[in-house]
Amino acid sequence: MLWELSVVEQRYNAVMEVLRDGQSVVEVAGRYGVSRQAVHRWLRRYAQGGLDALGDRSHRPRSCPHQLPEAVEAVIYQLRRAHPGWGPRRLGHELARRGIEPVPSRASIYRALRRGGLVEPHARRRQKQAWRRWQRQRPMQLWQMDVMGGLELAAGGEAKLVTGIDDHSRFCVAAGVVERASARAVCQVFAAALARHGVPEELLTDNGKVFTGRFAPHPGEVLFDRICRENGITHRLTAPRSPTTTGKIERFHKTLRAELLDGLRFDSLAQAQQVIDLWVADYNTGRPHQALGMATPAQRFHAATDPPLPAIPPLVVAQDPIEASVRPRLGGPGEIARLVHSNGVIVVTRQVCSVGRRYAGKQVVVQVEPSVLHVFCEGVYLKSIPRTTSEEVTQVRAHRRNNHRRVR
Repeated sequence: MLWELSVVEQRYNAVMEVLRDGQSVVEVAGRYGVSRQAVHRWLRRYAQGGLDALGDRSHRPRSCPHQLPEAVEAVIYQLRRAHPGWGPRRLGHELARRGIEPVPSRASIYRALRRGGLVEPHARRRQKQAWRRWQRQRPMQLWQMDVMGGLELAAGGEAKLVTGIDDHSRFCVAAGVVERASARAVCQVFAAALARHGVPEELLTDNGKVFTGRFAPHPGEVLFDRICRENGITHRLTAPRSPTTTGKIERFHKTLRAELLDGLRFDSLAQAQQVIDLWVADYNTGRPHQALGMATPAQRFHAATDPPLPAIPPLVVAQDPIEASVRPRLGGPGEIARLVHSNGVIVVTRQVCSVGRRYAGKQVVVQVEPSVLHVFCEGVYLKSIPRTTSEEVTQVRAHRRNNHRRVR
């Protein structure tokens, strides 16, 4: 019956043939098919540790100069657990800020995260060679503005956030919480941003009705357009259904939701504004941006050699920033006084305009311009309404008469 000897038993027999039987190392090595150095190594191990020393040993090197020190690896784990959204690049930047030298490479940090079970390995998408980042050459050349939802309130419902960033520096120039994204609320945030940071050369928005009257039944100049015109800002619009055109502001929204808003509910609009202001301050001044070479948005925003133009001086004394920045001047030609009907409407130049039921019975002043009507009540600006031509009014009235005849 044949028995298969283990590796340890074979090595032990080879050692015994040399020590007990007095055979030469060359003969034993030839018989077992190994080198002379292997037999000498078995003899040395047997002399030091006996039979147990003849087993296989680990081939792991005694030292590895590329292995991260345990202290550095512990700092990486601590930062990652505190900030799950930080990747190897941000972690390396934070290690350098803490004075750790040499700073581990991104690959080393990634391998450490894999060893610690803090990242799930997956196939990486290869970046296109023809890919190119698009941005303006200096600050204040272009702002991007948008309105985002998702600010959940504890009492139910959600608020809106009017946001704006500088295209060159990713600096957040506006982040105003509003209860409803009306034209007046959005323009108040926009006017406050102009008063604080100055006037940009261009502004990019989507085709929302608070930004443009492009798709309104009667296209005309809305209040947001008028603010841009009064301040000499070129208002640019994206193509319909093209959110990638305003990709920087959309990416800002994604960062804001991931780092702050997910699972967070606010007790009031004031609390939401306070929390978002703190986050925006850290985003602008303390958070390095990968697209900026790990510089902060404030560092690039304030690097402009020429100071930005200030907003236009107020036309009249008013407490509301939107009134102080863009309100038309009263007392000029082309103004008409009207009494608001009980249903909240007035009729100006054969055009029916809705002012609001809360102004029923009050007298309003309408400033008539070629393409827009500006409505005031007791010296306070209310709204701007696109003006319809006489031909459009005739068509509307004819359409109403035809519908009335069909009903009869």
